[in-house]
Amino acid sequence: MNKKILFYSVILLFGLIAPFLFPAFKLQMSILWILIVLSLTWDVQGGQMGYNTFGNILFFGLGMYLCSSIHIGIFFPLSEWTASGGEKTFLHTPKQFFQGFFIGLILSGLIPAIVAALIGYGILGLRGHYFAICTLGLGIAAGEIAGGIELIGAGQGMTSPPWPKGIGDTELRSEFFYFLSFILMIFTFLFLRWAYTKRFGLVLNAIRDNEDKAEAMGIYTMRYKITGWVVSAFFVGIAGGLMGNMIGYIEPVETAFAGRTFGVFMVLMAILGGKGTLWGPVIGAAAFHIFKEGFWTFFLGWQYVALGALIVIVVVFFPEGIMGWLREKYPEKFGEVIDEDDRKAQVELK
Repeated sequence: MNKKILFYSVILLFGLIAPFLFPAFKLQMSILWILIVLSLTWDVQGGQMGYNTFGNILFFGLGMYLCSSIHIGIFFPLSEWTASGGEKTFLHTPKQFFQGFFIGLILSGLIPAIVAALIGYGILGLRGHYFAICTLGLGIAAGEIAGGIELIGAGQGMTSPPWPKGIGDTELRSEFFYFLSFILMIFTFLFLRWAYTKRFGLVLNAIRDNEDKAEAMGIYTMRYKITGWVVSAFFVGIAGGLMGNMIGYIEPVETAFAGRTFGVFMVLMAILGGKGTLWGPVIGAAAFHIFKEGFWTFFLGWQYVALGALIVIVVVFFPEGIMGWLREKYPEKFGEVIDEDDRKAQVELK
């Protein structure tokens, strides 16, 4: 059997049996799959395209609010839900719960993608630190705006619909969200792996290396920049929808548009693993999650000090990330290999 196929099969098998082997860690593993999605999608701009963004947290929070709001609003008055604590007044039947949830989850991907396309036309003309600062402002502004909208609970936040009674206990609920998170991670990884072997991936790298030369070659770079952001927004929005339901409570600044946590995490994970690579964000997310859970569990109160130290260590000692270090140390095992798809894509680009 091909080693690559065997490797992917082992990962898939582990993901499928992990919640039964480690039942006490289902939530932590579900969050790991979400973090991998955030890291992979940030790397589309920050690594592959060279546009460092802090704006993906906008799509994460937007997806979180959209999924729960649509989930509730299809069947009950949303304003009454947020005013009364939701489940204290209304309860979804199993049919209502799953219908509303999946409709909300789909729209939590589609609407942020549309928002990304509209915003992209306005700000993707900026470059370098101007673009980074602009996207940082988007996330901060979104949190403040959400905190002033009474319909979605304003500053006090809102609860997401609880698991319906009569179809199992909390174990079934945790397994349901675990497998949805795992499926999202697998689909995101496979889609980006496929996209990077096509003209799309080569153009993103051309933009990163020299955008002016890419435009001089006749490439309409704006189209590819917007497409990359739309792809990221779609997957990040769905990740936000899942996270909001897993947590059970959505607050505008600390949970949904959480720039100082998830907004920083997605950047750090990609850099830690090695931005601009396919596996780097995955490795970085896994290493970061283990690090984070360890410090949040055993050194509570010092966790942000440890996080700051990790950022310094990564920037100083691993500027190319774990994958960059492995490629330099073991090029025969971790170096880039140009396969037939890559050759075809390079020909198409020329």
